[in-house]
Amino acid sequence: MKNTLINIFKNNCPNCEKGKVFKNGLINFGFGFPMMNEYCRNCNTKFEKEPGYFFGAMFVNYGLGCAEALATYFIVAPFFDETFDLRIFPIIGLVILSLAIVNLKLSRLIWIYIFKNYSV
Repeated sequence: MKNTLINIFKNNCPNCEKGKVFKNGLINFGFGFPMMNEYCRNCNTKFEKEPGYFFGAMFVNYGLGCAEALATYFIVAPFFDETFDLRIFPIIGLVILSLAIVNLKLSRLIWIYIFKNYSV
């Protein structure tokens, strides 16, 4: 499990653990949609198995966003007097927007690793 998490955050291929899934890595500061390699350069594993393969990754992305929103709330809430202060919402929104591209890449990597043993 520890190796899997390390490989996910290192953007490694689930098959050979040497090639890269995304061209620019997990975290980059460029604009635009993240470019994903179609095949692993090392072992020639195809990352997108079929059209619509990453549809389920949207649900993983939603879960990551909810977890980040909750973590942000629990970190920021002690700094406000009231338990439920409306000024927390823009902070949560800013955190979710700033991590949107990382969440997209991370959710796709998690989805690939969930189904890594199934070959099509």
